[in-house]
Amino acid sequence: MDPISQHHLSLTRRRFFGRAASGLGAGLGALSLASILGGERAFGASSELPLGPHFAPKAKRVIYLHMEGGPSHLDLYDYKPELRRRFNQDLPDSIRKGQRLTTMTSGQSRFPIAPSVFRFARCENQTGGVWLSELLPHTQQIANEVCFIHSMETEAINHEPGITFFQTGNQQPGRPSFGSWLSYGLGSANANLPTFAVMITQGQGNMQALAARFWGSGFLPSEHQGCKLRSSGDPVLYLKDPPGVARLDRRRMLDLVGALDEKERRESLDDEIDARLAQAEMAYRMQMSVPELADFSDEDEATLEMYGPDVRKPGSFAANCLLARRLAERGVRFIQLYMRGWDQHGGLPAEIKLQTQAVDQGQAALIKDLRRRGLLDETLVLWGGEFGRTVYSQGTLTETTYGRDHHPRAFTVWAAGGGIRPGVSYGKTDDYGYNIVENPLSVHDLHATLLHVLGFDHERLSYRHQGRDYRLTDTSGRVVRELLA
Repeated sequence: MDPISQHHLSLTRRRFFGRAASGLGAGLGALSLASILGGERAFGASSELPLGPHFAPKAKRVIYLHMEGGPSHLDLYDYKPELRRRFNQDLPDSIRKGQRLTTMTSGQSRFPIAPSVFRFARCENQTGGVWLSELLPHTQQIANEVCFIHSMETEAINHEPGITFFQTGNQQPGRPSFGSWLSYGLGSANANLPTFAVMITQGQGNMQALAARFWGSGFLPSEHQGCKLRSSGDPVLYLKDPPGVARLDRRRMLDLVGALDEKERRESLDDEIDARLAQAEMAYRMQMSVPELADFSDEDEATLEMYGPDVRKPGSFAANCLLARRLAERGVRFIQLYMRGWDQHGGLPAEIKLQTQAVDQGQAALIKDLRRRGLLDETLVLWGGEFGRTVYSQGTLTETTYGRDHHPRAFTVWAAGGGIRPGVSYGKTDDYGYNIVENPLSVHDLHATLLHVLGFDHERLSYRHQGRDYRLTDTSGRVVRELLA
């Protein structure tokens, strides 16, 4: 390639304006360009400056418990006792309405109704009561703290786009995750820990892959991506200095790299250099803060007993719930817990018992622990999967074994704390738990409502990328006032 062509390829808009401004001083040039671009973050602007909430928030942070695989609402939260009389009957066409099916059941000649084999108990709450499965005895104890949303719906019918939709507001990869948006909007409340932390628990049975892009920052500066905490070895890779490298040596190395990067930033005007500098400094500070965070020796026995015996097993859901509380009280903005293994196309009764045994006590203890420490009112806790499961059985149906396919049309999620109305049930499905008959709630509506309690107008929390203003709620979404405390 000739030199002139090479020069044209390297002359980006950012570099062009930067060099044009250099005669007047980089600071004046940056301010001028920021004015021209209507406030868009210009070159040289610190990528660490948060936008701040648009109004007084009710919540300061989020703990998102994502049940990867799609838990069955019919076996956990959406009580349909009349289905027992319809065991093995075909689901009426008037209910199914030609719904799009996955390849797992698209070839079935019939759709036999599979009532849940589990008993349900009525739990008192502010709206008279909610029915919860016997599989969730500990969650039954916190029913009055929780807002159960029985009318959740999504556009996705398969796992990858379904999880991507809930995490980023779009089924296509490449958008920033919810946690990244919150990091971008609120900034850090603890200089020694990441703003966005992620933990993963291995479940039972069929487990779908979890891609790092689910907690990625997309086109936002990379400092806003989630930091994955591991359950074995060092909580964060390369946390310790290599043998023979002292902490003072690491400090001197960072200072030297920082000086070189700062020189490059002045010349290239690349915001991503700021992000890399911020991440390097954060890693240095985490060498001291993370080992203390992951050490439960300062927790009293009553707390550990509340979370259950699994809390002593690193990487268990109970241990990660306790770790989430410790992160919350240290000011981390977004804490994402993934529980794998809810994709139960066959053998559901046996597998869902194991799954609920793994999560029930830990998630209930998390709510109780936050409440007793005065953190629940300012911490938004969200529980849910990427979709629900069908009322009809997949494969062999008996009274003790059945499977369920993916069901995006109606399912249950729940939220607690942080400005969400406690002890209520919202929305309703039909007698089959198949279609929503009252108060449908879309993924964009859920995101808009959650951002509202965090102090953001979802239409104004945006980022300009490739000539367009992007936001978590894409081009729709409404705040559901009935869910607010």
